[in-house]
Amino acid sequence: MTRAQAWDLLCEWTLTDSLRKHALAVEAAMRGYAKKFGEDEEVWGIVGLLHDMDYEKHPTREEHPFVGVAHLRSIGVPEEWCQAILAHADYSGVEPESLMAKTLLACDELTGLITATALVQPSKSVHDVKLSSVVKRMKEKAFARAVNRDDIIRGAELLGVTLEDHIATVLHSLQFGEA
Repeated sequence: MTRAQAWDLLCEWTLTDSLRKHALAVEAAMRGYAKKFGEDEEVWGIVGLLHDMDYEKHPTREEHPFVGVAHLRSIGVPEEWCQAILAHADYSGVEPESLMAKTLLACDELTGLITATALVQPSKSVHDVKLSSVVKRMKEKAFARAVNRDDIIRGAELLGVTLEDHIATVLHSLQFGEA
């Protein structure tokens, strides 16, 4: 699957701009980490792009990400991609075993926190977000309440990096990547 095919698939399944922007942010974060780890940026980016493709139409824990993964399997997407997408949902019963799966889990919620931090900037631009602002917002439970901070912390631990380094890597990816 090419990136263009993945984008078309995402747009077929996801109609809202906000969820598409989230997918683009996770794609950028995954590409940033792939580059850092010497992995395939295209593959990791596609997995980030597609990880929530079914969420808009199937938002329940019983359906997401299972419906999307079933479709991806039916079109011949590699099982490693499917396992990573399943593992990003802690309730799926699939543990993040591959580096790609660990990275997807680590980046998903953090992109939301960084995006929320950007939206309270006067410019509303991720380019004006500072690392210290995200670290501060991470500690404020009332800020971006829906963001699962435990997933962010667990993700950094799974990757063997400090929380601050993890935030810095994802922030840099969002500021200088494709998001």
